[in-house]
Amino acid sequence: METSLDMARIAANDGIIVMACTPHVMPGIYQPSPLKISECFEEFQNRLVDAGIPLDVVIGCEAHHRPDFIQALQSQQIMTINSSRYVLFDVPCMVPPPRLEEMLFNLLEDGYVPILTHPERLKWIDVHSEVIERLVEDGVWLQLTAGSLTGHYGRHAKYWAERLLNEGMVHILGTDAHNMLSRPPVLSEAYELAREAVGADEALNLVITRPVNVLDDLDAGQSPQVSFVKRRNKEPVWLWPRLLKAG
Repeated sequence: METSLDMARIAANDGIIVMACTPHVMPGIYQPSPLKISECFEEFQNRLVDAGIPLDVVIGCEAHHRPDFIQALQSQQIMTINSSRYVLFDVPCMVPPPRLEEMLFNLLEDGYVPILTHPERLKWIDVHSEVIERLVEDGVWLQLTAGSLTGHYGRHAKYWAERLLNEGMVHILGTDAHNMLSRPPVLSEAYELAREAVGADEALNLVITRPVNVLDDLDAGQSPQVSFVKRRNKEPVWLWPRLLKAG
């Protein structure tokens, strides 16, 4: 709790006014019940008020890919963001899961809007970037991690963060905060970089307009559309030696 309050102070000092509390939900590894999440969330809200920290919070979860994802949503084992139609969706880092596009398309057909978290940090994006493109074309939203844009996660994540942003595929810029030091809840530096890359209006869409519309549960079509431009599949330059070595 004390770490959470310290993180809230950092976020408020960085200019953040609302944060979504989104614990991981992964069967067999992270399995907090919705009741437990709600109880902890309510306690955290009370502590924020007692501490005088000017930060509002909403509840949700970061749900990992699973075969019964839709059923888990419908039975409320998976919580959407602020009880909206929007749900944070995480996928395996090393390889794309089978039938990923089918599952996300079915989610969209059922009225949900999956928000794919940190696609720029996926190891398989180098050779399967067309999958990400098709997901965006279908209506899946992408959430970029602020630390990827600033270089905190290394060259690979920074390359893809910049590329996805410049190609008009990113809907939201988030902190993906986990602690105070290695993954703090700050957005300001990444916001400035986004503003330089895509302009002031779209940078505000990334951190204010679309996130507010998520909280208000507006239809995705009521949010500013990303200017998606399909590009040819170009490998990052630092992959060339690896490809050459592999023959």
